[in-house]
Amino acid sequence: MPCLDMKDGRVVKGVQFVDLRDAGDPVANAQFYEEEGADELAILDIAATVEGRKTRRAWVQNVLRVISVPLTVGGGISCVEDMAELFNLGVRKVAVNTAAVRRPPLIQEAAERFGTERIVVALDGRRSAEMASGFEVVVRGGSTGTGMDAVAWAKRCEALGVGELLPTSIDLDGTEAGYDLEFTRAIADAVALPVIASGGAGTLEHLYEGAVVGGASTLLAASIFHFRKISIRQAKEYLRSRGLHVNL
Repeated sequence: MPCLDMKDGRVVKGVQFVDLRDAGDPVANAQFYEEEGADELAILDIAATVEGRKTRRAWVQNVLRVISVPLTVGGGISCVEDMAELFNLGVRKVAVNTAAVRRPPLIQEAAERFGTERIVVALDGRRSAEMASGFEVVVRGGSTGTGMDAVAWAKRCEALGVGELLPTSIDLDGTEAGYDLEFTRAIADAVALPVIASGGAGTLEHLYEGAVVGGASTLLAASIFHFRKISIRQAKEYLRSRGLHVNL
């Protein structure tokens, strides 16, 4: 699941959500990943919440025109009306983060209106000795701590009806040092939901570990795909050679 982090109309990629580098045109990238065999794509408007605005609909529409695989969109989504607009464009799933933390009933409202399978909670976390699980939920593009335990929040999201969880390790995001397997596994073990590994993939082995050690059912990556270090075909063939079920 390649992820297009968007800012100012371009795909960007940073380390721990800062020091952003340009990673190309979103439409060209989306078309490339479609042709390479991506199973899904994600667009995350990383500045929307911080800038106090909605997701840029034009970015989403432009990408949807060139892909047929499911698209998940996140960033600046604060109510069910925002979600309805995106679904009407052809988006398959929406991901909420800050808005859900601020008002958890939003998850239940969205699940009841659109179906649980279309609602994802993006759970950004960082290591914290003050939390029972060792991980704290952060919001606003990873800039603001919440004092909420990440595993406790994952369980609450499940109870409210979310269909999928997207935990991203702020500590390892963009480092290419590997997923935070302890974080991903803690979330996966706490819920009976599909979990998307995110934040830090840098090698083929990291992808394998995200599934086998981290317990993720979907592997999200950005840097390794955007900067053409690993192709989607190469990743899929490797994972299949290691005994994992993937669609080639």
